[in-house]
Amino acid sequence: MVNLVESKPLMTQAEYAKKLRPLLPPEAFQPDKNYVLILGINLAILILGWGIADSLDRWNWYFLWLYLPLALIMGNSVIVALFSTHNIMHSATIKNPQLKQAIVVLGLTMLWMPPTLWKAVHNREHHNNTNSFQDPDRNYLEEQPKNWGKWIQNKFVPSAEVNPILLTIGMAHSWGVHAFRNLSSVFLFNNGTTKYPVFSFTVSPQERRAIGWELLLAIAIHSSILIFLDFHPIKLLLGYFLPIWIGYSGAMFYIYTNHMLCQMTAINDPLINSISLRVPKIFDVLHLNFSYHTEHHIFPGMNSDYYPMVQELLQTHYPDRFNLLDVGKVWQLLLQTPRHYRDETTFTDWLGEKSVPCPLSVNRQEV
Repeated sequence: MVNLVESKPLMTQAEYAKKLRPLLPPEAFQPDKNYVLILGINLAILILGWGIADSLDRWNWYFLWLYLPLALIMGNSVIVALFSTHNIMHSATIKNPQLKQAIVVLGLTMLWMPPTLWKAVHNREHHNNTNSFQDPDRNYLEEQPKNWGKWIQNKFVPSAEVNPILLTIGMAHSWGVHAFRNLSSVFLFNNGTTKYPVFSFTVSPQERRAIGWELLLAIAIHSSILIFLDFHPIKLLLGYFLPIWIGYSGAMFYIYTNHMLCQMTAINDPLINSISLRVPKIFDVLHLNFSYHTEHHIFPGMNSDYYPMVQELLQTHYPDRFNLLDVGKVWQLLLQTPRHYRDETTFTDWLGEKSVPCPLSVNRQEV
């Protein structure tokens, strides 16, 4: 089998950007204020859904299923709130820092993610160290201690060993585990030595205080929703928990397919350590082209409407390096491989009994 990494040296994100940017129109890098509008629309959908959910105790039980399509729409709004806020935080869409902070706090509240923490874990740590040892979003290493964080990843994320029932539960709750794992690490300890995160990083004292205040605001907003729904079991199940479970599941589906099937790279090479997906067009429309993930890692602050143009350039200039796969194929490969890194190009299982090459580090014709 031909190992593409051995035959082709890794390239940096900056090298790709330097070559491709002159081939793209200037407007591709202009701030897109539509992200704020899209976020506002989806927050309005959530508020409308909670307003309707408040009357569910007056519905006959055999009509409650009629709320399920709205719960699905609300779940999609949770996904879009994450993706639109993600784009806002990568770009200069909002110039006023106080206004931007207020908007992103609202955008990430349903995800229980303080924006200051997101800026640290995603913008700073993940994008600068993608799928390297220092990336807090990679798979755990075989050599890392078998603590509760690693145990949860082993039991609940897609792999060759995962139980389908636990995978279903994990889809709805793994985002919460990710947020809690990183939040507790920096807020309670912040020493860079905690063992249960994938990789422990630190934040400044100012960032730590901001994370605390943002978390308190998120608690207040969620508490207000629960109080508005009268802590009624049916209202909470259909109007609060079900949309969150749907939203988290959709977000994690994308997140699992972004990098977890890729090899680790000491040099941040987005074409080797990231995956772009072919998905039905409706999902690209709904989710702001989030399937174009390699393109995003090359140009994080770019208007996502132009990611298809970047993809065409990647297919032209780097066809033998670019990981572009059908979404179903990526999911199938995730379910056929173990989920811990033995080394940069090899997966292994919890017990260390398997040794499986990362499928994207070998000849792509076999994928």
